[in-house]
Amino acid sequence: MGSDLKEISDKFFLYTACVLCKGLWKSALTGIFSVLLVLGSCISSYAVGDIYKFIDENGVVHFTNVPTDPSYQYRLFIKDFSAKKPLRISAYSPDTYDDMITEASRRHGISFPLLKAVIKVESDFNPRAVSRAGALGLMQIMPENARAFRMRDPFDPRENILTGTQYFRELLERFNGKLQLALAAYNAGPTVVDRYNSIPPIKETEDYVERVMKYFHHFKKTD
Repeated sequence: MGSDLKEISDKFFLYTACVLCKGLWKSALTGIFSVLLVLGSCISSYAVGDIYKFIDENGVVHFTNVPTDPSYQYRLFIKDFSAKKPLRISAYSPDTYDDMITEASRRHGISFPLLKAVIKVESDFNPRAVSRAGALGLMQIMPENARAFRMRDPFDPRENILTGTQYFRELLERFNGKLQLALAAYNAGPTVVDRYNSIPPIKETEDYVERVMKYFHHFKKTD
């Protein structure tokens, strides 16, 4: 615990020095206050937790360990490597959301095993998952898509699955039913796929499509 707090303190004071040097007084004071609150919480609870940074519409920097507002772009500021932190991912069963996946499958005409494969690869069935790019929830909805689909709570499993499935349905139609292109677009964005008219030569995207297809076939066998 001591080494974790030392690492946070070092990063905190380094960040503070940078923003003060740039003359960002308002952001600095807000950031200092926010981080002190987080540090105080960490000390009292003996658990650090990941800390995220975001900038509001007024240019003010904020810090939080609970990134819940889809209207902001969250960035990981401090990663918690504490040995005391439980592995949340092990708490989620792959069958927990089957009823919700079935509902989304029937509503939007996407096969159940495919949706389950996407969720497996995107979040490993963790409804509170947040990526470094700010994607949220089971199907890793980006904040701009959350706004476009008027999501109220991206961490609500049912709403997240229904929204992610609706968005994937639109991608599938955009790419004329070509599954692998739709998957690539879900990962890298449709404009990138449009540019290449194929799976983009991006290793992350290539690996993503391969993994989803692997789990798709796996879940088809067990469905």
